[in-house]
Amino acid sequence: MARPSRKDDILQAALACFTEVGVDATTIEMIRDRSGASIGSLYHHFGNKERIIAALYLAGTGQYAALLEQGFAAADSAEACIKLLVTSYIDWVAANPDWARFILHSRGRVEASELGEQLHEANRLHYGRIHQELAGYRAQGLFKAMPSDCFASVIIGPSHDFARNWLAGRTHTQLADCRELLAQVAWDSVKA
Repeated sequence: MARPSRKDDILQAALACFTEVGVDATTIEMIRDRSGASIGSLYHHFGNKERIIAALYLAGTGQYAALLEQGFAAADSAEACIKLLVTSYIDWVAANPDWARFILHSRGRVEASELGEQLHEANRLHYGRIHQELAGYRAQGLFKAMPSDCFASVIIGPSHDFARNWLAGRTHTQLADCRELLAQVAWDSVKA
C-alpha cells in the first residue's frame, strides 16, 4: 500500500484539528504541528486555511464518488444502481464519521470560498455521472415520474437524515445496521 502524500497528511491533520477544536478555532500552526509539515509546505500545497477546508471537503466527496464509480461497474439493474447510491453513502459515512461530520457542516463555507466554483464543477460531474448511469433505466420507464431535481433527494434523503442524526449521537441504532433497510426504502420510493 502506498504511503499517503504530504498533501494527504496535511489534510488528515487538518481534519483531526477541526474535529478536536472546531474549524474556526483551528490555526495553520496547529495543522502544521499536527502534520509535521513545514509552514512553507502548507502554503505550497494549499495557500491558506480556507483552501485546506475546501480541499478536505472535495477529497471526502471525491471518495464517495469513487465508491459509486466502482459500484456502477458491477451494478446490472435499476434496483442495483439505486441501492448503490445509498449503500455507498452509508459505507463512506460509517467508515469516516469525523470527515462526514466536517462535510455536513462545511458545504456553505466551501461554496462561498474561492474554490466554490471547483465544488460546483465537481457536483456537476458527479450528478451528471449518476444521471448518465440511470438514463437508460429512466427511458425504459423503470422509475416513477417525478421532477429530476427531486429524484436524488427522494433516494438519499432518508439516509442523509439518519446519517446526520447518527453523526450527532441522536440514534441508538448504528448507521451500518440500517444500510439494507434504507437502500430498500430508496428503491421502493422510486421504482415504477
